[in-house]
Order: sequence, then structure tokens, then C-alpha cells
Amino acid sequence: MNPAAAIPAVLYALGAGIATGIGGILVLLFKKTDTRVLSAMLGFSAGVMVYVSFIELFPEAEVILRNAHGEQRGRILAVLSFFFGIVLTALMDELIPDPGYPSSARGSRTDDPRGATPDFARLYKTGLFTALAVTVHNFPEGIAAFISGVKDPILGLSVALAIAIHNIPEGISIALPVYYATKSRGKAFWMSLLSGFSEPLGAVLAMLVLGRFITDTLFGMVFAAVAGVMIYISMDELLPAAREYGEHYLTIVGFVLGMGVMAAGVLMLFHG
Repeated sequence: MNPAAAIPAVLYALGAGIATGIGGILVLLFKKTDTRVLSAMLGFSAGVMVYVSFIELFPEAEVILRNAHGEQRGRILAVLSFFFGIVLTALMDELIPDPGYPSSARGSRTDDPRGATPDFARLYKTGLFTALAVTVHNFPEGIAAFISGVKDPILGLSVALAIAIHNIPEGISIALPVYYATKSRGKAFWMSLLSGFSEPLGAVLAMLVLGRFITDTLFGMVFAAVAGVMIYISMDELLPAAREYGEHYLTIVGFVLGMGVMAAGVLMLFHG
């Protein structure tokens, strides 16, 4: 490995990870707890996660595992890993208690009388789960950015820019429920930013040690499991909350917009 190329490659991954924090900053531009905005943005977050899971992560996991273990065994491993992610998240959902954010302490009135009062404890837990899923998801992206940068600095920069654009809506999906639950701009921003730091961490570990130990099987199973985690969060947390806090069409508009934004990011990454 060329040391002169390694440092810029790590910096590429760092820049891509910081973009997750930019998504958190965008959420902080909201001034009021308007449940219509909350509904649309929760739908947007769900669209982001569903698109990433079914269009990127799970197909990639299948390809990796089929190449490593053959068609049948590879597909079985991908499916089992996917449902393992769902079951693991469901168990965590049952075991982790809701934090105490009673409506009376945060203000039970909303700007839109047609919307339901936000369940702050539920939103905060959603933010935590989303941060966990994005953190795990960003780790192999950091490795990819590093490897690309070492092979070709121009290619590495293109990949890092595409991943950065891809990470902004993921930062939104983390910061949004945390901000609405806690009203803390700092907590929402730092949680989204810290989730992005798994990207440069993946690059640094790839540079130092992981190249010897990470196998294609492990990569594929992690991708599939993270897809399962994201689908569970979307179906059990984000979409039900979006429907509860606003009109049905706002949820759908947000959901489709979230998928569209991620599709644009994926196309840029592909062409990079």
C-alpha cells in the first residue's frame, strides 16, 4: 500500500462521513413543531431507508454471498442474515425501555390542531435505532471509499463525493426524530455527526488491520442484516408515526421523495 495515497483516502472517507452531520444541520432549520412537517419528514426518512435496503444493501449482499458460496447457499445466507437483522432489532425494541419524555414536560400542543401530539419517547427511540443502523451501514462505505482512494485518487474523490450526497438524507433520518423528541439542536446534530464518523473509522481500520480479517462472507451478511434493521425501523417506527402525525398524502409524498433523493445519490455513486 502506498502511504502517500493512504492519508488522502482516509480524508475522503472523513469528508463523506461529515456529510451525515450536514443532514443533521438541515433538520435544525425547522423552527416549530409542526406535525405536518414531521409527518412528511418521517415519510422521507422511511423512503431513504427502504430504498437503501432493497435497492442497495440486500442485492449487494446477495451478489457477495452467491459469489462466495454458490447460488443456493448464498441466497439462503442473505435471506437468513436479513431476517436476523429484523429479529435482532425487534428484540432490542422490546428490551430497551422508552426514555422519559412526557408530553407535559415538552408541551402537548402542536401548531397543527389536526395532527396528533408527538410521542416524544417513541421518536427518541426511533432516532437511536436509526443512528445505530446508519453507523453500521457507514462502516463498510468508509472501507470502500478508502480502497477506491488508494487505487486511484480521482476515483476515490468521486466515490467519496457520491457517498457524501448519499449520507445527507441519512443524517436527516437520524436528527429529525431526536430533535422533535428532545428539542435539543445539539443532541440531534451530534448524534447524526457521530454516526457518520464510523465512515473514517472504517477507512482507518482498513488501512491498519481489517484487510487481513474481513471476508466477503462477513461483508455480505452485515449488508443483509443492516437491510433488515432498516426495514424494521421503517415499518415499525417511521411510517406508523408519519401516518399518525399528519395527512396520509404527506407521508406518501415524503416517502417517494426520500426514495428519489437516494436514487439520485446512488446514480451519482454508480457513475463515479
